[in-house]
Amino acid sequence: MNLNVLGGVMLPFLGTSLGAACVFFLKEKMNANVQRVLSGFAAGVMVAASVWSLLIPSINMSESMGRLAFVPAAVGFIGGILFLLLLDVAVPHIHVENGQKEGPESKLKKTTMLILAVTLHNIPEGMAVGAVFAGMLMDNSSISMLGAFALSIGIAIQNFPEGAIISMPLCSSGTGKKKSFIYGLLSGIVEPIGAIITILLSSYMIPALPYLLSFAAGAMIYVVVEELIPDAVSENKSNIGTIGFAIGFVVMMVLDVALG
Repeated sequence: MNLNVLGGVMLPFLGTSLGAACVFFLKEKMNANVQRVLSGFAAGVMVAASVWSLLIPSINMSESMGRLAFVPAAVGFIGGILFLLLLDVAVPHIHVENGQKEGPESKLKKTTMLILAVTLHNIPEGMAVGAVFAGMLMDNSSISMLGAFALSIGIAIQNFPEGAIISMPLCSSGTGKKKSFIYGLLSGIVEPIGAIITILLSSYMIPALPYLLSFAAGAMIYVVVEELIPDAVSENKSNIGTIGFAIGFVVMMVLDVALG
C-alpha cells in the first residue's frame, strides 16, 4: 500500500479526531439546531458519495454486461442494506441524540453502547473509502486518484461534526475531557481499519469490486435513512436539517465532479 493510498485512508479518521478535540475548546453542550444541521449535512454528503463515488463507478465497471450492467450495483446495494440491518439488530447500542436503545438487551455501560452506535455508523464509511481506493488501484479503472481523494475528503469533512457529537455529550454528562476525546477517537478508528481490510480483500477478488462499491453505498444509505435524516428533522418539523442536507449533498457532488 503506497503512501498516497494510506494518506487517503487516514483522512476520515483525521476529521473525526479534530472533531473529538472540540471537547477541549467548547464548554457547553452542542446546540440542538447546530446538531440537526450537522446531521443533515452528513446525510447529504453520504447520499452524494453513494451515487457519484460508488454506484456510478460500479455500473461503469460492469459495462461489459450490456443492459445488465445494473445487476452488480443493485445486488451489492441490497446486500449493504441487509448487512447494516443485521448489525443494527445484533449489536446493542444507544443513539447519542435521543438516548434510545437498540439491539439485544445488554449489561454494557452506556458509554460503551454510545461508542458502538457511532462505530456502526462508521463501518460503511470505512468500507466506502477502501472500495474506492481499491477501484483506483485497478488497471483501466474509471476511478482516478483525485476521485478517490474526493470521497475521502468529503467523509473527513462530515466526520468532523461526528467526532464532536460523540465527545461533547459524553463530557457534559460527567465524563472527563480526556476520556471523552479518547472515546471520540475510538469511534472513528474503525474507518481506516475497515478501509485497509477492504483494499486487501479486493486484491483477491477484483471481479467482485463493482459489488463491493455498491455494497458500501447500500450500507451508507442505510445509515442515512435509519439515523441521520430522523436526527436532522426530529423536532418542531424544522427545515434546518433539510438545508444542511442540501449543503452537504452539493459539497460532496462538487468535490467528486471537480476532482474526479
